[in-house]
Amino acid sequence: MSKVKVLLVDDHELVREGIKMILEKERDFEVVGEATDGRKALAALQKVTPDVILMDISMPNLNGFEAIFQIKRRYPDAKILVLTVHTNEEYVYKSLKAGALGYLVKDSAVSELVGAVKAISEGKSYLSPSVSRGLVDRLTNPTEMATESSPYELLTPREREILQLIGEGKNYQQIADTLNISYKTVENHRANIAEKLGVRQRAQIVRYAIDMGLVSDDPVRDFEKTKKKKIREEK
Repeated sequence: MSKVKVLLVDDHELVREGIKMILEKERDFEVVGEATDGRKALAALQKVTPDVILMDISMPNLNGFEAIFQIKRRYPDAKILVLTVHTNEEYVYKSLKAGALGYLVKDSAVSELVGAVKAISEGKSYLSPSVSRGLVDRLTNPTEMATESSPYELLTPREREILQLIGEGKNYQQIADTLNISYKTVENHRANIAEKLGVRQRAQIVRYAIDMGLVSDDPVRDFEKTKKKKIREEK
């Protein structure tokens, strides 16, 4: 019997090493690749074909929500299991709506992790027992799934990427370099983001990214510090 091939996507090396040890100890699994963020996961998928992608949510450069969406768009048959510390129902909802087959919290037992990966590899869904019955009903209600929306869903995939990078405190040139696009293109996307979200100031965009769970830290304070420093230097 062939082993279940797994791609690990998590920005913490210790977490990846721990999961790798757990899975490979079972002998039914093989870790065929690792990535530290969603963008690197997409690059890894050009080289390996995993049976299961085990992915975190809060990652720099390209978060789990957007990574799931982009992976499923390019690889419709990809089987993704979210493994994260977040127990917020909205995180579960957004992950599954993006295309993940399962959602597991990191404080789960080793046996649960193993069982979840195996279930996902077989094309089954898996939700942590901590996920409420109410959320399951919400996810399985086609009418509610179709009608629920937010300004975030109005953004294009590129705009969502830029929204996260702005949320992480990157300036326009850094974003342009990261995405291999022009500075002017970044400015245009930023203007579109502001219009669709109904905000004006950059700090408001940053706050929105944080509230949406696109960044795990709070870069608003750092942004304000940088702005004040720049004002002092200009004086």
